[in-house]
Amino acid sequence: MAPARPIVERDRKYYSVEEANRALPLVKAIVQDIVQQSRLVDSLQQRLERVLRDRRRPSEDLYSEELEQTQAELEIQEERLQGYADELKDLGIELKSDEIGLIDFRTLMNGREVYLCWRLGESEVLFWHELDAGFAGRQSLKSHTGTKHGEGRL
Repeated sequence: MAPARPIVERDRKYYSVEEANRALPLVKAIVQDIVQQSRLVDSLQQRLERVLRDRRRPSEDLYSEELEQTQAELEIQEERLQGYADELKDLGIELKSDEIGLIDFRTLMNGREVYLCWRLGESEVLFWHELDAGFAGRQSLKSHTGTKHGEGRL
């Protein structure tokens, strides 16, 4: 499968719906890793909070070794999570939620910037929203009229 080649203008990448959908196999794999990694980081953070809460003495105690190991593991896993997020960023894709796997592809619709919105579990990019609208403002691409397909963008 040929990689998607988004249009780059003013140091921003703009994806057409077709380009975003062509990128989805790679993007889906990255987003799945992000969601899984986010859960691991959250679990480690909760574990660390429990250890700190249960710890009674600040000196050397039974919890010191576990605390150090958990903190070290958390740092490693947070770096890994950031690495996955950076992969998306390098593709010109914005991560909106690492918990549910929500991302946005920047696009142009009738000459203005908007987002194509995709969530892990969706088969293809089916929604868009204004830059400031967020997930709650998602609108179906199928109901959108006035699309400029000749430009290779919305």
